[in-house]
Amino acid sequence: MTTGSAESAARAVDDHPAMDHVARVGLVAFGVVHLVMGWLALRLSFGDPGGEADSSGAVRELAQQPFGEAIVWAVGLGMILLAGWQVLEAAVGHRRDDGVKRLRKRLASVGKAVVYGAIAASALKVVAGSGSSSKKDGTTSASATLLDLPLGQLIVGLVALGIAAVGVYLVYKGATERFLKDIEAGGASGRVGSAYVWLGKCGYIAKGVAILGVAALFGYAAATHEPDKSGGIDEALRTVLDQPFGAVATGLVGAGFIAFGLFCFAWARHIDR
Repeated sequence: MTTGSAESAARAVDDHPAMDHVARVGLVAFGVVHLVMGWLALRLSFGDPGGEADSSGAVRELAQQPFGEAIVWAVGLGMILLAGWQVLEAAVGHRRDDGVKRLRKRLASVGKAVVYGAIAASALKVVAGSGSSSKKDGTTSASATLLDLPLGQLIVGLVALGIAAVGVYLVYKGATERFLKDIEAGGASGRVGSAYVWLGKCGYIAKGVAILGVAALFGYAAATHEPDKSGGIDEALRTVLDQPFGAVATGLVGAGFIAFGLFCFAWARHIDR
């Protein structure tokens, strides 16, 4: 098969109506993960330190519920479908745009595919019985490896800036309601549509704030050359929890995660690819 015919085939798959259903299944799974992340963050804000308030912790929490293994399998499958959709989007999607804007969106799809694939891998590890290790350990190990490289502190600092850029963009996307481009116009109309908009605003802003917390941890690790100071969303929330009014801030982020999870369900219903 030539490159041209392969690209045409990929476009045909991406444009097929069945891909809407693939994306919907994935978005529902993504929403479930965020609902559990929000619940874990709220528990943390109320003084329950059990569970990690990130995607890996959410998957492990789901596994402990009745029919947990089946639920985690379903979430893993949904995330695989969502990652596959974004791989197609990265390869041949975003054709409404051109030039730099199309390239930027395709690169964003690559990043999304990596995130969704990582959640799917966490789910598969849990059902395989090897998902009990702490995500903090993995993050610390990666940070230590980077810091040991020549110019390691600079590299980790750049990673922190990259993570911060994602966080700022998510806050911007929520505050300006740019996420409405992803759903049908009818999905944002009426009282129900207004509720969807508020869920999206709160959800995106909360996710952005949490990711900015992760960026701050990586930045601190780079500045102090202490890899154990880095971490993911769970570590960021626990750091915030130790600050004045930390319980309130952590609770608000948890509520925002829940809002984003509910928005994902609305997004799945009114998706506009």
